[in-house]
Amino acid sequence: MTDAPDPEDLSVGDSAAPYVVEDVDRVDFAKYAGASGDFNPIHVDEPFAREAGSPSVFGHGMLTAGFVSTYLVDWFGIENVVRFRTRFEARLWPGDTVRVTGEVTDTSTSPTGTTVEVRLTAENGDGDELVTGDATVEL
Repeated sequence: MTDAPDPEDLSVGDSAAPYVVEDVDRVDFAKYAGASGDFNPIHVDEPFAREAGSPSVFGHGMLTAGFVSTYLVDWFGIENVVRFRTRFEARLWPGDTVRVTGEVTDTSTSPTGTTVEVRLTAENGDGDELVTGDATVEL
């Protein structure tokens, strides 16, 4: 279990250290395909991807979303996440570095605890957004 931050120490604008995955490659795409059961050839078969009009194979959107969820869970602990949603913005290409960041956008306190709203973003090395999202955490 992750030690969640103390709710009293959280304010709007706070963030955790970025989560960085460097030089994502075709092997990562193939490993994700095996782990998820998503064997769409556009992610692992270069000739197929080119025939479909893509310059190369590209990572599964859910692989990138998985990097975002890792950041969120490392920050708050899986047991505290009550809602997590993402939107795919751009493709993850071989050789990309993924940098995931988040920011507290709201906090509210009730007799049962503190609810924290978080905005999440995964960007490539060029600063292009790959995945955006948000989450609700209860501490």
